[in-house]
Amino acid sequence: MIQCIKRIFSLSLFAILSSFLNAQEPPTPPLDIPLKLSGTFGEFRPTHFHAGLDIKTQGKEGFKVSSIKAGSVRRIKVATTGYGKCLYIQHADGTTSVYAHLKKFAPKIESFIKAYQYEKETFLTQKFLKLGEMTIEQGEVIGYSGNTGGSLGPHLHFEIRDTKAETPLNPLQLGFEIPDSIRPVVQGFYRYKMDENGLSEKTQLPLERINDSVYQADLQRLGGTHAFGVRLFDRQDLSYNRNGIYKAAVKVNGEETFSYTFDKIDFRDGKKIDALIDYPTYREERIRIQKLFRDLDVDYSFLPKTAPNGFVDFEKDRAYQIEIIVEDYTRNKTYISFYVEGKEDFPADPITAMKNPIETDKDYLFAFDQHEVYVPKNTFYQTIDLVIEEKKDTLIIEEIPFPQRKGFELSIAIPKALDSIERQQLSLAIYDPNEKKEEEQLRYVWTAKKDSILQTKYAYAGQYVLTKDSLAPTIKPLNFKDQQWMSNYKFLEVEVDDTFSGIKSYRATINGQWILMEHEPKDKTLTYNFADIEFDQTQLDFELEVEDQVGNTSVFNATIFRKQSN
Repeated sequence: MIQCIKRIFSLSLFAILSSFLNAQEPPTPPLDIPLKLSGTFGEFRPTHFHAGLDIKTQGKEGFKVSSIKAGSVRRIKVATTGYGKCLYIQHADGTTSVYAHLKKFAPKIESFIKAYQYEKETFLTQKFLKLGEMTIEQGEVIGYSGNTGGSLGPHLHFEIRDTKAETPLNPLQLGFEIPDSIRPVVQGFYRYKMDENGLSEKTQLPLERINDSVYQADLQRLGGTHAFGVRLFDRQDLSYNRNGIYKAAVKVNGEETFSYTFDKIDFRDGKKIDALIDYPTYREERIRIQKLFRDLDVDYSFLPKTAPNGFVDFEKDRAYQIEIIVEDYTRNKTYISFYVEGKEDFPADPITAMKNPIETDKDYLFAFDQHEVYVPKNTFYQTIDLVIEEKKDTLIIEEIPFPQRKGFELSIAIPKALDSIERQQLSLAIYDPNEKKEEEQLRYVWTAKKDSILQTKYAYAGQYVLTKDSLAPTIKPLNFKDQQWMSNYKFLEVEVDDTFSGIKSYRATINGQWILMEHEPKDKTLTYNFADIEFDQTQLDFELEVEDQVGNTSVFNATIFRKQSN
């Protein structure tokens, strides 16, 4: 009971002191270099809205990363995808700061998570800590910037979250010094016609740049219901990267008909990002037009269903002033302005009957001789025409020019004539005959085996086939060879690769004892730090076993020698 009271008192004191310190001091920047951004909060990415700031690190790794406020480490994660090596620190003001793609953690954190990795015998790990278990001071170095996980280059991904709601907040609210006097730049402006068949027409409207802040389009004569879309980007003074904007709004005769502001988002918004871009144009032309309207039944945290949808009904003989306003966080604004003269609208052509309509609120099962496709309800945002056919041993799902909430469930029966080894080596793949290199025409699809069935829950448009992966992963020593003395080496490095399904797991030992080898898929390396374990023997027998996604394994053995430390 006394220990419990002491624990509560300790945590309360920690919260009080942290709150006092946070109230007295502005946040410390996470990097002690000029903050230049390669990504902004809410920025449209291929699969999500960006949940933080990407801070440039001069194309290098190893800059000290500091905690912005005093707090308590609540989560340490090590992954080869996503945020890579990542740290979560909870603060007394109700927020949590997140530092991702780190090269390594600060010594006390590094030793803590490494001990846990050795305990669990795994490199990939995630450890949750109790409040107050590991405290951090404001400005304390908590790691070093890197390029781990899904990063495409050295940088720090930094987030600030509402701790209770677990929702990302715009980190620019912290007031870090990031000079920005540059207005957003408009690359293209588009008008969309809406009729009873949906979006029936897209027209690009030429713009004339009147001055530094205003673009102007010619007078439009329009009837019926229309909406608008825009291609754009924003920059800051010290960075040439094309980043996202903070706010967008549409006004018609001074009345706001559509708007969103990126002060906070929800991670669930990311799955719906395709519904807020012109998806058919993105698929065909690889350009991202941001909709300034909502034509699908989608709810966003920053754009609720109750908000105006951005569509404008133009009536005959009426005049309209249209103003599009886009701005960045420092309130640099860019305007698109033009007038519309309303005219008579004509009925749309009758919609062509769909061959195979898929309604959003129904489940569908397509059964063929060898294949089966299950389309759960709410896979799509709207009723679509879905064409699926089986041609011999190939299942073809035709291109879908509409955004999709989630994938299909695809099953293929395993041929009965195969033996156990052949069955193990089977997997699903997408066949792309347009790839010029024959070895790249087949792309592995994550596959689960269940009885005599191969399944995946992540099927989209494409040609699906059964394929066999009989090639085991390759293992190549990089900085040593068998029977070598390595007394002056700090690390043991090995290259591992798999040409098709990819590396699933690996296990390394020295003299039968598990060792931690850090995996970096970008350069296909596994690295062991000799400082981790002090072996009593001079002779070190190294063994590494690597398995790919379908179960092929390779084993590598070598004997090396190191002088024992005094």
